[in-house]
Amino acid sequence: MATPLDLDGVFAAPSLIDPVFLRTPMRVSPALDTALGCRLLAKDETDNPIGSFKGRGTELFVATALHPGEAVVSASAGNFGQGLARAATRRGHACTVFAAEAANPAKLDAMRALGADVRLAGADFDAAKAAARRYAEEMKLRFVEDGAEPAIAQGAGTIALELLAEAAPEVVLVPLGNGALLEGIGSVLRARLPSAEIVAVVAAGAPSMKLSLEAGRAIETERADTIADGIAVRVPIASRLAQLRRCCDRIVAVDEAQLMRAMRLLHRHLGMVVEPAGAAGVAAILAEPKRYTGRLVATVLCGKNIHPSLRQPLLAD
Repeated sequence: MATPLDLDGVFAAPSLIDPVFLRTPMRVSPALDTALGCRLLAKDETDNPIGSFKGRGTELFVATALHPGEAVVSASAGNFGQGLARAATRRGHACTVFAAEAANPAKLDAMRALGADVRLAGADFDAAKAAARRYAEEMKLRFVEDGAEPAIAQGAGTIALELLAEAAPEVVLVPLGNGALLEGIGSVLRARLPSAEIVAVVAAGAPSMKLSLEAGRAIETERADTIADGIAVRVPIASRLAQLRRCCDRIVAVDEAQLMRAMRLLHRHLGMVVEPAGAAGVAAILAEPKRYTGRLVATVLCGKNIHPSLRQPLLAD
């Protein structure tokens, strides 16, 4: 049975996380509410040195889980790797990040700029993760798996603490990749606001996590085809599935057109560039608008690091 997340670690986390990642703003727009048919609270996790929420968890992990000077190896589509590189190198830890050969080049450049030794391996994120795990074993280095380390989920849980300090939403929509964001936010909401409906959101082209959570066992898919690279998971972390299922009421899948439309709505009404995974919560409203009509809905705009190929279609809207 999966171990529930220790909430004491979430409550203690803010004192160990660089304040630049904390107390992020809530974005609201009456015009966006009208377009969506609900009242939306959008927690903005994009205005920080790595452009995503991942800094919360990586800061906490590096501050609490590593020995002095211990080197780390991980895999990332880009945002987690940026957070880990920044947190690790600032504290004297070497950081190697494996990424897919077709990874977002802007994210690769950002990881390198933050001090990571970036190595490309495999056709997708999960292939890169397998290469990273093998390398860590061969070199006898600490392998860090996003979604498996409790501190990473605890750091993400601080988002829920900040959300609840401002509002009591009826529904919370959480993008679901490896699961740290859902586990952190869902664990806090279950304890502090059990009335809230928690909806996990995956990309229809990367259904592994939805299939696995609904089946109660790990289901791998052959491909993960989506513009939302931040949630493009093909191989779930089996050890966390039971806990993740307790952290949500439903799992929904959104298609590419809904993701792109959500990005455009956020740009038009909030003036924000949000990457597809960061817009997944808004895409879920577009997928099932009647479920959210008139309700107070919260989501996390969890990243802004879009692929260069998406920038022109987004800004041209």
